[in-house]
Amino acid sequence: MKNELIKPQGLVKNANRRQFLKTGSLSVAAAGLILAGCKDIEDVNPMPPMGDGVMLGSGDIGILNYAYALEQLEAAFYAAVMQGSYFANASAEEKTIMGDLEKHERAHREFFKAALGDAAIADLSVDFSSIDFSSRTSVLGAAKTFEDLGVAAYNGAGQFIQNVDYLLIAGKIVSVEARHAAAIRDLINPGSADFAGDDLIDANGLERTLNFSQVLTAASTYVTTPIDFSQLPTS
Repeated sequence: MKNELIKPQGLVKNANRRQFLKTGSLSVAAAGLILAGCKDIEDVNPMPPMGDGVMLGSGDIGILNYAYALEQLEAAFYAAVMQGSYFANASAEEKTIMGDLEKHERAHREFFKAALGDAAIADLSVDFSSIDFSSRTSVLGAAKTFEDLGVAAYNGAGQFIQNVDYLLIAGKIVSVEARHAAAIRDLINPGSADFAGDDLIDANGLERTLNFSQVLTAASTYVTTPIDFSQLPTS
């Protein structure tokens, strides 16, 4: 799912940030339509229990569980932001954007949970104690980390998805995650090209990708549930 990306100056600034998010949002209704193409997942055997941890599984099911794990993490983060009444002195625009992102991530999480059915992993436990939810810098910095991680994770996993319907779903969701990442980066550094910074886009105009191990290692800072991803593809 590597895509060439042109980096015009101030793209997010020149468009209303919320409208920018809305143009790429995957609504619950749209997810429900896509779900109709995933009914064969229901026939998969449930994921076996793994003590206090979870096993993602193999093949496409394992990759969908991988995505589900990441969406659980993001949804839990934005829920915590909302529960804390945002951060100190949050502007009306920032509250609106964070609220929109919470709805999107919750929709993504519930979509994967419903699509996977009995094959879905259990709910993950998270620890956000390293994040100061009263601090704008801390909250937006964490949001940037999660959104950037999500985009790189979908980009890295796409090459291993066999079912074209699942690949289409992943492509739709990663486009939403990329808009999230751009909006957060623009809140942190308004009017700059940071929304598609050099730390994300290489010299050939291709987006960064991360493999399963890199992503889950990064996520383990916040996810306390052990995750066994040993059955995921490596090549």
